[in-house]
Amino acid sequence: MDRYVDIKEISDGRLYGSNDMVKADCGDCRGCYDCCCGMGESIVLDPLDIHRLSQGLGKTFDELLKENLELNVVDGLILPNLKMQGEKESCSFLTEEGRCSIHSIRPGICRLFPLGRFYENGSFQYFLQVHECKKENRAKIKVKKWIDTPNLKTYEKFVKEWHFFLKGLQERAEQDEEDARALSLFILRQFYSRPYDEKGDFYLEFEQRLNAAKTMQGICQ
Repeated sequence: MDRYVDIKEISDGRLYGSNDMVKADCGDCRGCYDCCCGMGESIVLDPLDIHRLSQGLGKTFDELLKENLELNVVDGLILPNLKMQGEKESCSFLTEEGRCSIHSIRPGICRLFPLGRFYENGSFQYFLQVHECKKENRAKIKVKKWIDTPNLKTYEKFVKEWHFFLKGLQERAEQDEEDARALSLFILRQFYSRPYDEKGDFYLEFEQRLNAAKTMQGICQ
């Protein structure tokens, strides 16, 4: 989900790479779970997020939609996001004790927070969101350690490719409502509802699906 704001107003004014130190470590939150509440439809999930959840919980995409996820329009396309529920509008994966029940398989946006990504010239850098996390006296930590994702370079390549692929389709979808519906169904089938090989390489299979999508008539032309 793109945010059309001045990055200087929401960040510390710096851009970071994966090997840079950033003041993001909140010490395991220690009882705070504000970032897990009131997020509305903003925790949009990518194909890797769904793959992790499906494998970790032993549920299909459709089964996840029945309880923990929902579909909403994001810049013209229908995409899945984490569902908020209850009086506090808290994440459906949050326990009564205010802890994440899927921490080891949590989505990329959750791993990233309070960092964000600034996309430019076909790539991206990280930035620190200074108004989002209420935890004070955060410690410095290396970006790649904070994100806590294996094969980070491969993951970053996936994030970049997915972002710019979606952005191209979203620009097209916003111009034609009928085309938007068709594109949304295509994206959901091609990248979300069809499971990835449990024993295979997710990134390799994603690349194959992405390349197939790009060559289909009317996709990213």
